[in-house]
Amino acid sequence: MTERRAPDRIAVRGLTAHAHHGVYAFEREQGQTFRVDAVLELDTIPAAAGDDLERTVNYAELAQRLHAVLTGEPVDLLETLAQRLVDVCLADPLVDAVEITVHKPEADLGVVFDDVTVTIRRERDPSLPATRELAAGHGDGATGGGRRGTP
Repeated sequence: MTERRAPDRIAVRGLTAHAHHGVYAFEREQGQTFRVDAVLELDTIPAAAGDDLERTVNYAELAQRLHAVLTGEPVDLLETLAQRLVDVCLADPLVDAVEITVHKPEADLGVVFDDVTVTIRRERDPSLPATRELAAGHGDGATGGGRRGTP
């Protein structure tokens, strides 16, 4: 019996931006601070073995893509925003699963609180193929479908 090891993880935590998400008109008009934590699960052995950035997730590029979604088209629900961020992560065929937490620390709840968060976790659908070309924007890779491809 083969022993299964825990997945490797790459995390970008505390990605912060002023954005205009929310149900209320004042949220859309004034905007507020949002923070995102992204934890990606993938096999980092090939990258480590060859000290090769092409065989792992470039977290600087990932942060830029997540920031673009965070500051992009406003949505009503944190759940919708979280799913859009998941889709960005799963567009990379090296990513097997991702957990996204969206923080809305300035939400108007009418009571004192520290933070409001929505956390979702999604795994890649192994029945759909994907390649690094799709992840780079040369196709419809934004759906997060596919399994790990070779770079």
